[in-house]
Amino acid sequence: MKIAVLSDIHGNNYALRSVLDEATKNQVEQLIVLGDIVGYYYNPHLVLDMLSGWKYEMVLGNHENILRNLLTGCVSAEALKKKYGSGHEKAIEKLSKEQILILLSLPENLSLEIHSTRFLLTHGSPWSTDFYLYPDVSVDILEKCKDLIHDFIFVGHSHYQFAVNLGQQTLINVGSVGQSRQKGGVANWVLIDTENKSFQLKATAYNISELIKEIEQYDPDNRYLLDVLHRK
Repeated sequence: MKIAVLSDIHGNNYALRSVLDEATKNQVEQLIVLGDIVGYYYNPHLVLDMLSGWKYEMVLGNHENILRNLLTGCVSAEALKKKYGSGHEKAIEKLSKEQILILLSLPENLSLEIHSTRFLLTHGSPWSTDFYLYPDVSVDILEKCKDLIHDFIFVGHSHYQFAVNLGQQTLINVGSVGQSRQKGGVANWVLIDTENKSFQLKATAYNISELIKEIEQYDPDNRYLLDVLHRK
């Protein structure tokens, strides 16, 4: 069975469309989504609509927690917009109350077994949704990630894709679909084949032109949202 593992879509329906098209070509039967449906960009409602046509499992991201904080008044919209852009405000505007409730009710971690292959799903790290794992992660942190249960440990959050062999299991940061910080205009994800427990780190190009128009409309003063899309 082939599984696509996605993370950090961040309301970027354009990137997700290209990933799902490639997943279809690769005969993917199920998706795993590691959180951050919302934040930065503007169409999380379209993201959820696209995912609804697939069988998938999903966990909570730190930007879902940020959305919760905005809704409860723990953070101001002005502060969020300055740092992240208008994505959280657009999520509240465009998502239904039911969709927001579903996102805020997601588990932080999820253990799955699919066709005798065992997966741990988490956003940042096995112990924290908001802990960043980068390609230069230390040996001490890698040791902390290990367990005796799972074949694969999947994380996202840092927007940097990499894989590390931990002995009896593999730790994979699947990178970001919606805002890669490695190369602009590329959506990172992972393809798993449970038949032989193999994986491929995938990088799918997408057209950024429509997303750029939306940034110029909603967040013309946030240079980061544009610059990261042009990163070489």
